[in-house]
Amino acid sequence: MLGKFFKKPSGDNSRVPPGQSLTERFPVLTYGPVPTLKPENIEIRISGLAESRIFTWHELMDLPQTTHTYDIHCVTHWSKLDTTWTGVSIPTLMQHLKLDPAATAVMVHCYGGYTTNLLMDDFNRDLNLLAHTFDGKPLEKDHGGPLRLVVPHLYFWKSAKWVSGFEFLSIDQPGFWERNGYHMRGDPFKEERFDD
Repeated sequence: MLGKFFKKPSGDNSRVPPGQSLTERFPVLTYGPVPTLKPENIEIRISGLAESRIFTWHELMDLPQTTHTYDIHCVTHWSKLDTTWTGVSIPTLMQHLKLDPAATAVMVHCYGGYTTNLLMDDFNRDLNLLAHTFDGKPLEKDHGGPLRLVVPHLYFWKSAKWVSGFEFLSIDQPGFWERNGYHMRGDPFKEERFDD
C-alpha cells in the first residue's frame, strides 16, 4: 500500500528506476541515534592510501561551492525528483588530496560509526557533493546535517549522513549495510538492492 504520500510514476517516466514510488516528502530513514553536531566541530579526516589530513568546517566553506539539482532514490522504494543541494563537489575536494595510485575504493566514515563503500569511479564524479544545504536551507540534522555526502546515481544509503572522513583503499570493502546483505554498489536502475 503506497499511502497518501507516495504515488506510482505515471506514463513513461525514464527518470524513475524500476520498483520505485514517487514522493514529494523527504522520508527520514536512519539506523541508530541521530547525532547533534555543530558545524564548527565538523572535521573530515582523510586516511588510508592518501596523505593524512583533516578538513575543518571553515576550510570546507572556503572551497568553491557548487549547487546541483537531481533526483534521489532510496532502496526502500521511494524516489524524490528535482532535489537541490549545495556543497563542495567531490572533484573539488580531490584536488586538495595527495592520493596513492593504488587507491581503487573509498570507505566513507560517519559520526556515530556508520560506514559505506564506494568505488573510486562512483566517488569522484562531478555531481557528487559534500552537501550542507538542501533546497536553499541549512541541511537538517535528521537528513544528515550539518554535512552529508550526496551520490545521486546510486541508492541513497550510499549518500552517507554526518560524514567524518574518507578512507582510501586498494580493495573495495563492505560498509555497514553491505556487511548486512545490501549490494556492494547499489545502482537503482539495475535494482541492485541486495547482495545475490
